[in-house]
Amino acid sequence: MTNQEAALKISVVMPAYCAAHYLVKSLPPLIALRDQGLIEDVIVVDDASPDDSTVKTARDFGATVIKADSNGGPGAARNLAAQTASSDLLWFVDADVVVHPESVHCIAGAFEDKQVHALFGCYDDNPPARGFASQYKNLMHRYYHARAERLASTFWSGCGVVRREKFLGLGGFDTKQFQKPSVEDIELGYRIRSAGGLIVLDRNFLCTHLKAWSLKEVVMTDVLKRAAPWSKLLATRPKMDKDLNISNEERFRAGLAGLWALSIMVLCTGLFWAVTPFITAFLTLAIMASSLELFSYFVRRRGILFGFTAIAFHQIYYIYSTITFCFVTLQHKFMPQQSINA
Repeated sequence: MTNQEAALKISVVMPAYCAAHYLVKSLPPLIALRDQGLIEDVIVVDDASPDDSTVKTARDFGATVIKADSNGGPGAARNLAAQTASSDLLWFVDADVVVHPESVHCIAGAFEDKQVHALFGCYDDNPPARGFASQYKNLMHRYYHARAERLASTFWSGCGVVRREKFLGLGGFDTKQFQKPSVEDIELGYRIRSAGGLIVLDRNFLCTHLKAWSLKEVVMTDVLKRAAPWSKLLATRPKMDKDLNISNEERFRAGLAGLWALSIMVLCTGLFWAVTPFITAFLTLAIMASSLELFSYFVRRRGILFGFTAIAFHQIYYIYSTITFCFVTLQHKFMPQQSINA
Protein backbone atom coordinates (compact mmCIF):
# COMPACT_ATOMS: atom_id res chain seq x y z
CA MET A 1 0.00 0.00 0.00
CA THR A 2 1.35 3.42 -0.94
CA ASN A 3 1.45 6.29 1.52
CA GLN A 4 -0.91 8.22 -0.73
CA GLU A 5 -3.55 5.48 -0.74
CA ALA A 6 -3.09 4.81 2.98
CA ALA A 7 -3.98 8.45 3.64
CA LEU A 8 -7.39 8.18 1.97
CA LYS A 9 -10.00 9.48 4.38
CA ILE A 10 -13.39 7.81 4.80
CA SER A 11 -16.72 9.40 5.69
CA VAL A 12 -19.61 7.13 6.58
CA VAL A 13 -22.93 8.35 5.18
CA MET A 14 -26.11 6.92 6.70
CA PRO A 15 -29.56 8.02 5.48
CA ALA A 16 -32.17 7.61 8.21
CA TYR A 17 -35.93 8.02 8.40
CA CYS A 18 -37.68 7.18 11.68
CA ALA A 19 -34.69 4.95 12.36
CA ALA A 20 -33.84 5.54 16.02
CA HIS A 21 -34.51 1.87 16.85
CA TYR A 22 -31.94 0.86 14.22
CA LEU A 23 -29.36 3.52 15.06
CA VAL A 24 -28.85 2.20 18.59
CA LYS A 25 -27.36 -0.91 16.95
CA SER A 26 -25.88 0.38 13.70
CA LEU A 27 -24.05 3.46 15.01
CA PRO A 28 -21.86 2.07 17.86
CA PRO A 29 -19.41 0.09 15.67
CA LEU A 30 -19.06 3.03 13.29
CA ILE A 31 -18.48 5.53 16.09
CA ALA A 32 -15.87 3.14 17.51
CA LEU A 33 -14.09 3.07 14.15
CA ARG A 34 -14.11 6.86 14.08
CA ASP A 35 -12.72 7.06 17.61
CA GLN A 36 -9.94 4.65 16.60
CA GLY A 37 -9.03 6.96 13.73
CA LEU A 38 -9.93 4.39 11.08
CA ILE A 39 -12.61 6.59 9.56
CA GLU A 40 -12.93 10.37 9.47
CA ASP A 41 -16.55 10.92 10.48
CA VAL A 42 -20.03 9.40 10.66
CA ILE A 43 -22.72 11.49 8.99
CA VAL A 44 -26.37 10.68 9.63
CA VAL A 45 -28.84 12.38 7.32
CA ASP A 46 -32.29 12.63 8.87
CA ASP A 47 -34.64 12.44 5.88
CA ALA A 48 -37.27 14.78 7.38
CA SER A 49 -38.50 12.31 10.00
CA PRO A 50 -41.77 13.46 11.61
CA ASP A 51 -40.22 13.52 15.09
CA ASP A 52 -36.80 14.25 16.61
CA SER A 53 -36.01 10.73 17.84
CA THR A 54 -33.71 9.92 14.91
CA VAL A 55 -31.78 13.18 15.25
CA LYS A 56 -31.54 12.90 19.02
CA THR A 57 -30.32 9.29 18.92
CA ALA A 58 -27.68 10.08 16.28
CA ARG A 59 -26.40 13.08 18.24
CA ASP A 60 -26.37 11.12 21.50
CA PHE A 61 -23.98 8.65 19.88
CA GLY A 62 -21.78 11.48 18.62
CA ALA A 63 -22.58 11.33 14.92
CA THR A 64 -22.61 14.39 12.70
CA VAL A 65 -26.26 15.10 11.86
CA ILE A 66 -27.70 16.73 8.75
CA LYS A 67 -31.43 17.41 8.60
CA ALA A 68 -32.98 17.31 5.14
CA ASP A 69 -35.59 19.98 4.43
CA SER A 70 -37.97 17.46 2.89
CA ASN A 71 -38.31 13.71 2.54
CA GLY A 72 -36.46 12.87 -0.66
CA GLY A 73 -35.53 9.24 -0.02
CA PRO A 74 -32.15 7.67 0.76
CA GLY A 75 -30.61 8.63 -2.59
CA ALA A 76 -31.26 12.32 -2.02
CA ALA A 77 -30.03 12.01 1.57
CA ARG A 78 -26.76 10.45 0.42
CA ASN A 79 -26.31 13.15 -2.22
CA LEU A 80 -26.80 15.82 0.44
CA ALA A 81 -24.14 14.31 2.70
CA ALA A 82 -21.72 13.92 -0.20
CA GLN A 83 -21.79 17.68 -0.71
CA THR A 84 -20.89 18.22 2.95
CA ALA A 85 -18.28 15.50 3.47
CA SER A 86 -14.64 16.34 2.82
CA SER A 87 -13.22 12.81 2.79
CA ASP A 88 -11.84 11.01 -0.24
CA LEU A 89 -14.20 8.06 0.13
CA LEU A 90 -17.90 7.88 0.95
CA TRP A 91 -18.94 4.74 2.79
CA PHE A 92 -22.69 4.35 2.39
CA VAL A 93 -24.30 2.32 5.17
CA ASP A 94 -28.04 1.82 5.55
CA ALA A 95 -29.55 2.62 8.94
CA ASP A 96 -30.68 -1.01 9.36
CA VAL A 97 -27.20 -2.38 8.65
CA VAL A 98 -24.54 -3.16 11.26
CA VAL A 99 -21.07 -3.28 9.73
CA HIS A 100 -18.49 -5.82 10.82
CA PRO A 101 -15.77 -3.53 12.23
CA GLU A 102 -12.96 -5.54 10.66
CA SER A 103 -14.50 -4.88 7.23
CA VAL A 104 -12.98 -1.40 7.28
CA HIS A 105 -9.64 -2.97 6.37
CA CYS A 106 -11.10 -4.17 3.06
CA ILE A 107 -11.51 -0.59 1.92
CA ALA A 108 -7.86 0.46 1.73
CA GLY A 109 -6.90 -2.72 -0.13
CA ALA A 110 -9.58 -2.25 -2.78
CA PHE A 111 -8.78 1.40 -3.43
CA GLU A 112 -5.05 0.83 -3.82
CA ASP A 113 -5.98 0.43 -7.46
CA LYS A 114 -6.82 3.90 -8.76
CA GLN A 115 -9.04 2.37 -11.42
CA VAL A 116 -11.37 1.15 -8.68
CA HIS A 117 -14.07 3.75 -8.19
CA ALA A 118 -16.40 1.74 -5.95
CA LEU A 119 -16.53 -1.22 -3.58
CA PHE A 120 -19.39 -3.11 -1.99
CA GLY A 121 -19.87 -6.19 0.14
CA CYS A 122 -22.71 -8.38 1.32
CA TYR A 123 -24.81 -9.42 4.28
CA ASP A 124 -23.52 -12.08 6.60
CA ASP A 125 -25.40 -15.37 7.02
CA ASN A 126 -26.74 -14.70 10.51
CA PRO A 127 -29.60 -12.18 10.27
CA PRO A 128 -31.18 -11.56 13.69
CA ALA A 129 -34.81 -11.65 12.48
CA ARG A 130 -35.80 -15.31 12.74
CA GLY A 131 -38.93 -15.48 10.55
CA PHE A 132 -38.81 -17.45 7.30
CA ALA A 133 -39.13 -14.38 5.06
CA SER A 134 -36.27 -12.55 6.82
CA GLN A 135 -34.00 -15.58 6.76
CA TYR A 136 -34.77 -16.32 3.11
CA LYS A 137 -34.32 -12.74 1.92
CA ASN A 138 -31.04 -12.15 3.74
CA LEU A 139 -29.52 -15.54 2.98
CA MET A 140 -30.33 -15.15 -0.72
CA HIS A 141 -28.51 -11.83 -0.75
CA ARG A 142 -25.51 -13.44 0.91
CA TYR A 143 -25.58 -16.42 -1.46
CA TYR A 144 -25.56 -14.41 -4.67
CA HIS A 145 -23.01 -11.84 -3.54
CA ALA A 146 -20.64 -14.44 -2.07
CA ARG A 147 -20.50 -16.32 -5.38
CA ALA A 148 -20.33 -13.39 -7.77
CA GLU A 149 -17.27 -12.27 -9.71
CA ARG A 150 -14.93 -9.85 -7.94
CA LEU A 151 -15.39 -7.22 -10.65
CA ALA A 152 -19.05 -6.24 -10.69
CA SER A 153 -21.18 -4.31 -13.18
CA THR A 154 -23.49 -2.85 -10.52
CA PHE A 155 -23.21 -1.13 -7.15
CA TRP A 156 -24.92 -1.72 -3.81
CA SER A 157 -25.46 1.18 -1.42
CA GLY A 158 -26.51 -0.86 1.63
CA CYS A 159 -22.82 -1.20 2.46
CA GLY A 160 -20.77 0.29 -0.34
CA VAL A 161 -17.92 2.74 -0.80
CA VAL A 162 -17.31 5.16 -3.67
CA ARG A 163 -14.67 7.75 -4.46
CA ARG A 164 -16.29 11.06 -3.57
CA GLU A 165 -14.75 12.92 -6.51
CA LYS A 166 -16.07 10.35 -8.99
CA PHE A 167 -19.45 10.22 -7.27
CA LEU A 168 -19.90 13.98 -7.48
CA GLY A 169 -18.58 14.04 -11.03
CA LEU A 170 -21.34 11.63 -12.06
CA GLY A 171 -23.99 13.70 -10.32
CA GLY A 172 -24.56 11.25 -7.47
CA PHE A 173 -27.69 9.11 -7.28
CA ASP A 174 -30.35 9.84 -9.89
CA THR A 175 -33.17 11.17 -7.71
CA LYS A 176 -35.26 12.32 -10.68
CA GLN A 177 -35.62 8.90 -12.22
CA PHE A 178 -35.76 7.17 -8.82
CA GLN A 179 -37.88 9.29 -6.51
CA LYS A 180 -38.41 6.27 -4.27
CA PRO A 181 -35.72 3.82 -3.11
CA SER A 182 -35.33 1.02 -5.63
CA VAL A 183 -32.39 0.41 -7.98
CA GLU A 184 -30.74 3.83 -7.88
CA ASP A 185 -27.53 2.15 -6.71
CA ILE A 186 -27.56 -0.32 -9.60
CA GLU A 187 -28.04 2.55 -12.03
CA LEU A 188 -25.14 4.42 -10.42
CA GLY A 189 -23.01 1.32 -10.90
CA TYR A 190 -23.81 1.29 -14.61
CA ARG A 191 -22.70 4.93 -14.89
CA ILE A 192 -19.50 4.21 -12.97
CA ARG A 193 -18.64 1.41 -15.37
CA SER A 194 -19.58 3.51 -18.42
CA ALA A 195 -17.21 6.21 -17.14
CA GLY A 196 -14.36 3.68 -17.09
CA GLY A 197 -14.30 2.94 -13.36
CA LEU A 198 -14.05 -0.51 -11.82
CA ILE A 199 -16.40 -1.79 -9.12
CA VAL A 200 -15.18 -4.42 -6.69
CA LEU A 201 -17.42 -6.87 -4.85
CA ASP A 202 -15.58 -8.13 -1.77
CA ARG A 203 -17.32 -11.07 -0.07
CA ASN A 204 -15.32 -10.34 3.09
CA PHE A 205 -16.74 -6.82 3.33
CA LEU A 206 -19.51 -7.94 5.66
CA CYS A 207 -22.46 -6.47 7.50
CA THR A 208 -25.55 -7.69 9.36
CA HIS A 209 -29.03 -6.75 8.14
CA LEU A 210 -31.49 -5.94 10.94
CA LYS A 211 -34.67 -5.67 8.87
CA ALA A 212 -37.49 -8.10 9.66
CA TRP A 213 -39.33 -9.08 6.48
CA SER A 214 -42.82 -10.43 5.90
CA LEU A 215 -43.58 -12.56 2.83
CA LYS A 216 -45.78 -9.79 1.48
CA GLU A 217 -42.93 -7.28 1.83
CA VAL A 218 -40.54 -9.67 0.07
CA VAL A 219 -42.85 -10.06 -2.94
CA MET A 220 -43.86 -6.40 -3.15
CA THR A 221 -40.25 -5.22 -2.82
CA ASP A 222 -38.98 -7.74 -5.37
CA VAL A 223 -41.62 -6.73 -7.91
CA LEU A 224 -42.07 -2.98 -7.42
CA LYS A 225 -38.66 -1.90 -6.14
CA ARG A 226 -36.37 -4.39 -7.83
CA ALA A 227 -37.70 -6.39 -10.79
CA ALA A 228 -39.80 -3.64 -12.41
CA PRO A 229 -37.31 -0.74 -12.27
CA TRP A 230 -34.33 -3.02 -12.93
CA SER A 231 -36.09 -4.50 -15.97
CA LYS A 232 -36.76 -0.98 -17.18
CA LEU A 233 -33.05 -0.20 -16.84
CA LEU A 234 -32.06 -3.37 -18.68
CA ALA A 235 -34.49 -2.60 -21.50
CA THR A 236 -32.63 0.63 -22.21
CA ARG A 237 -29.17 -0.93 -22.20
CA PRO A 238 -27.47 -2.16 -25.40
CA LYS A 239 -26.94 -5.66 -24.03
CA MET A 240 -28.10 -7.77 -21.12
CA ASP A 241 -25.82 -7.99 -18.09
CA LYS A 242 -24.73 -11.35 -16.73
CA ASP A 243 -24.06 -10.38 -13.13
CA LEU A 244 -25.40 -11.63 -9.79
CA ASN A 245 -28.99 -12.91 -10.09
CA ILE A 246 -29.39 -12.15 -13.82
CA SER A 247 -26.61 -14.48 -14.95
CA ASN A 248 -27.18 -17.04 -17.70
CA GLU A 249 -27.52 -19.76 -15.08
CA GLU A 250 -30.20 -17.80 -13.26
CA ARG A 251 -32.12 -17.21 -16.47
CA PHE A 252 -32.06 -20.95 -17.14
CA ARG A 253 -33.38 -21.67 -13.66
CA ALA A 254 -36.10 -19.07 -14.13
CA GLY A 255 -37.10 -20.78 -17.35
CA LEU A 256 -37.32 -24.13 -15.57
CA ALA A 257 -39.52 -22.58 -12.88
CA GLY A 258 -41.85 -21.16 -15.52
CA LEU A 259 -42.18 -24.50 -17.32
CA TRP A 260 -42.72 -26.24 -13.99
CA ALA A 261 -45.55 -23.85 -13.10
CA LEU A 262 -47.09 -24.30 -16.55
CA SER A 263 -46.96 -28.08 -16.24
CA ILE A 264 -48.73 -27.93 -12.87
CA MET A 265 -51.46 -25.73 -14.38
CA VAL A 266 -51.95 -28.24 -17.19
CA LEU A 267 -51.89 -31.09 -14.69
CA CYS A 268 -54.69 -29.47 -12.68
CA THR A 269 -56.88 -29.25 -15.79
CA GLY A 270 -56.57 -32.98 -16.38
CA LEU A 271 -55.38 -32.47 -19.96
CA PHE A 272 -52.72 -34.73 -21.48
CA TRP A 273 -52.94 -36.88 -18.37
CA ALA A 274 -50.85 -39.59 -19.97
CA VAL A 275 -47.72 -37.43 -20.14
CA THR A 276 -48.20 -34.35 -17.96
CA PRO A 277 -47.36 -36.04 -14.60
CA PHE A 278 -44.10 -37.31 -16.04
CA ILE A 279 -43.22 -33.89 -17.43
CA THR A 280 -43.96 -32.28 -14.05
CA ALA A 281 -41.87 -34.90 -12.25
CA PHE A 282 -39.00 -34.42 -14.71
CA LEU A 283 -39.09 -30.63 -14.27
CA THR A 284 -39.18 -31.02 -10.48
CA LEU A 285 -36.07 -33.18 -10.60
CA ALA A 286 -34.42 -30.74 -13.01
CA ILE A 287 -35.13 -27.85 -10.62
CA MET A 288 -33.67 -29.75 -7.66
CA ALA A 289 -30.60 -30.71 -9.68
CA SER A 290 -29.98 -27.17 -10.89
CA SER A 291 -30.58 -25.80 -7.38
CA LEU A 292 -28.54 -28.38 -5.51
CA GLU A 293 -25.84 -25.92 -4.45
CA LEU A 294 -28.42 -23.41 -3.22
CA PHE A 295 -30.40 -26.15 -1.47
CA SER A 296 -27.24 -27.40 0.26
CA TYR A 297 -26.46 -23.86 1.35
CA PHE A 298 -29.91 -23.43 2.88
CA VAL A 299 -29.69 -26.82 4.63
CA ARG A 300 -26.26 -26.07 6.09
CA ARG A 301 -27.47 -22.75 7.43
CA ARG A 302 -31.00 -23.49 8.63
CA GLY A 303 -31.81 -27.20 8.26
CA ILE A 304 -33.52 -29.45 5.76
CA LEU A 305 -37.09 -28.21 6.32
CA PHE A 306 -36.02 -24.62 5.69
CA GLY A 307 -34.06 -25.82 2.64
CA PHE A 308 -37.08 -27.40 0.96
CA THR A 309 -39.35 -24.48 1.85
CA ALA A 310 -36.88 -21.90 0.61
CA ILE A 311 -36.27 -23.72 -2.68
CA ALA A 312 -40.04 -23.98 -3.24
CA PHE A 313 -40.53 -20.27 -2.57
CA HIS A 314 -37.55 -19.47 -4.76
CA GLN A 315 -39.43 -20.94 -7.73
CA ILE A 316 -42.25 -18.50 -6.99
CA TYR A 317 -39.65 -15.72 -6.91
CA TYR A 318 -38.42 -16.78 -10.36
CA ILE A 319 -41.96 -16.80 -11.71
CA TYR A 320 -43.09 -13.38 -10.52
CA SER A 321 -39.74 -11.81 -11.38
CA THR A 322 -39.84 -13.26 -14.89
CA ILE A 323 -43.43 -12.13 -15.45
CA THR A 324 -42.47 -8.63 -14.32
CA PHE A 325 -39.40 -8.60 -16.58
CA CYS A 326 -41.41 -9.73 -19.62
CA PHE A 327 -44.18 -7.21 -18.94
CA VAL A 328 -41.78 -4.28 -18.54
CA THR A 329 -39.72 -5.31 -21.59
CA LEU A 330 -42.81 -5.55 -23.80
CA GLN A 331 -44.12 -2.28 -22.42
CA HIS A 332 -40.83 -0.58 -23.24
CA LYS A 333 -40.85 -2.01 -26.76
CA PHE A 334 -44.45 -1.29 -27.70
CA MET A 335 -45.40 1.56 -25.35
CA PRO A 336 -42.13 3.42 -24.68
CA GLN A 337 -43.97 6.55 -23.64
CA GLN A 338 -45.36 4.73 -20.63
CA SER A 339 -43.26 3.53 -17.69
CA ILE A 340 -43.56 1.93 -14.34
CA ASN A 341 -42.84 4.40 -11.58
CA ALA A 342 -39.47 3.34 -10.17
